[in-house]
Amino acid sequence: MGQKKKKTDLDRAKSVAPSLVAKTKKRLVVAGGRSHPELAKAVAAALGTELAPTEHRTFASGEIYSRFDVSIRGCDLFLIQSFGEPVNEWLMETLIMIDAAKRASAKRITVVAPYYPYSRQDKKGRGREPISARLVADLLKTAGADRVMSVDLHAAQIQGFFDGPVDHLFAKPVLLDYFERTLSEEDRETLTIVSPDMGRVRVADTWSDSLGAPLAIIHKRRDPKVANQVTVHEIVGTVDGRTCLLVDDMIDTGGTIVKAAQALKANGARKVIVAATHAIFSDPAAVRLQDEAVDSVVVTDTVPLAADRNFPGLVILPIAPLLARAIHEVFEDGSVTSMFGGEA
Repeated sequence: MGQKKKKTDLDRAKSVAPSLVAKTKKRLVVAGGRSHPELAKAVAAALGTELAPTEHRTFASGEIYSRFDVSIRGCDLFLIQSFGEPVNEWLMETLIMIDAAKRASAKRITVVAPYYPYSRQDKKGRGREPISARLVADLLKTAGADRVMSVDLHAAQIQGFFDGPVDHLFAKPVLLDYFERTLSEEDRETLTIVSPDMGRVRVADTWSDSLGAPLAIIHKRRDPKVANQVTVHEIVGTVDGRTCLLVDDMIDTGGTIVKAAQALKANGARKVIVAATHAIFSDPAAVRLQDEAVDSVVVTDTVPLAADRNFPGLVILPIAPLLARAIHEVFEDGSVTSMFGGEA
């Protein structure tokens, strides 16, 4: 009798096993915060899915409430949140969403932050200063994030601040594709890639190789006691009669880029085109970038851009296809590095 019961239990276990396998199959869930809903929807659409419905509220006291309206138990969650204005509110909302996802038993939580907040505070320039980029990484980890994905980090060492995998993506393929399609023959023949400072030389050098153009560097000095003020000193390289492509990771108030463009034009540049990944565009950037020294500005939509900060000559390229492909590679245990020919 006992042997017969054991056989029955074994048969029952075998019949249940297939359903257990089906239930534990990997499940992709994409969710977004309130900072850049258009980008989150575009990423989900590129992945052939829809955003997980969520509920968000900001109470009169300023406190934030977030809730997932569907089960995310056992899922591979990709939480998309950009960090435009107000950055601190969106950062807090992200932490609360991570906590909610952790308590709802999400299997893995990846924070997709196209623009990493506080990325310019990556080291101590003077005594008694914080390293806020590290603090953000600690907050994300403590809240429950398992992985971080970002585009064009201001400083590569930020990858080491987070205690877990960091997928550092590059917007260069998106921007490069645009220029390869739109540059005139004259622009191609006279093209010079320009680094706005010594810190961006390595990035500008890769652009130089990709476009087969010479490199120029702008030497500048920044007053550490005065924010957003830069003095351009000299240009290393030839720009006279050249089409100058100024490449940078971000544009905030626009002071650095505009002064660089003015210096290039003063040294004989025939045209100045600005290319940047993150269009933060804090006031008065939109006004400054309409300076006659700047012929056009090309950016991506990693950060939401208000309609009143748009202007003639501004081109905004979608970053969603790049993010969607990276999410797909991570979800399928593929290679993010392969997306950039080994650059990542």
